Amino acid sequence: MAFGNEYSSYDDEERVIGRQKQFDDRDEKNLRPITFAEYSGQKKVKENLSIFIDAARKRGEALDHVLLYGPPGLGKTTLAGIIASEMGVGMHITTGPSIEKAGDLAALLTNLNENEVLFIDEIHRLNKSVEEILYPAMEDYCLDLMIGKGPAARSVRLDLPKFTLVGATTRAGMLSAPLRDRFGMIHRLELYDTDDLAEILKRDAALLDIRIDDEGLRNIASRSRGTPRIAIRLLKRMRDYAIHLDKDVIDKKVSDFGLNALDIDSIGLDAVDRRIMMTIADVFKGGPVGLETLAACTGEDPVTIEDVYEPFLLQNGFLAKTPRGRVLTQRAFEHLGIPVPRSFTDKNNQGPENLSMDL
Repeated sequence: MAFGNEYSSYDDEERVIGRQKQFDDRDEKNLRPITFAEYSGQKKVKENLSIFIDAARKRGEALDHVLLYGPPGLGKTTLAGIIASEMGVGMHITTGPSIEKAGDLAALLTNLNENEVLFIDEIHRLNKSVEEILYPAMEDYCLDLMIGKGPAARSVRLDLPKFTLVGATTRAGMLSAPLRDRFGMIHRLELYDTDDLAEILKRDAALLDIRIDDEGLRNIASRSRGTPRIAIRLLKRMRDYAIHLDKDVIDKKVSDFGLNALDIDSIGLDAVDRRIMMTIADVFKGGPVGLETLAACTGEDPVTIEDVYEPFLLQNGFLAKTPRGRVLTQRAFEHLGIPVPRSFTDKNNQGPENLSMDL
């Protein structure tokens, strides 16, 4: 079994509400549900997978290959574990970057038993030469390997047991078409709503022996950006604030105190998110502003802004990309509690075509 580095190496993702895995999440695996009955959220994905798994078990066959994609922290690894558990088979875990050469993949595949699950996280980062070896393994359950070099080289075909490959990625667009087409099931994981996150937190609080009431649960859930990983991380931080305040139960008062101390507002924006929005509002009168200019003014790396901060602001309608640069929306001004500049309204109220292109 091969393992890659699970934890984020980006300084920007060391935020409490960062979606990448952090060192503090090392006990996350102990909280993961192992059956669909324990799993909250992703109703459509769960229903479909349940049907497919039940059918595969009745036929006595391996489940077809599954691709799970979506933002970090939504439970792709958890779902892979549930698939193996519901199928009644073992799961082998690895990551795309850790499979450096064909031999590494061959070692993994030849150690699988019949119908077992091979889970490859960050599958979009597989080496191209390794990916090509994977095609016949997924399609024909065999490995084609070259033995030797030069005139003495020969091709050897190894038969593999029927297995299920579960791939997980945060960037489905980076998967090659041949690899993507070999997955029989492709499911996108969506952000969770407050009710589902509250259910997850209720279960995890019991496992962690943390006392929390319904108001505290909903307060944390509503500020967790629709991401279980963030919700669980905030729950553990609220436990610390409860101890600091000599409280036995995390209620709304304790959670408000803790979340405000962490600069996390009512919808999950933190100080960095608001600084980016305020820079566009104050310095550039709402925009438009280019990415490089925005990065220089905020002191953040352009890639960090584009990959870490912008997605949540775009998803929630606070920011828009236009042919001329980033612009705030009216909703952003309302959330920041500042009036919309007349100059911003005049220069950006020229028709929907201004929001039709991406920079």
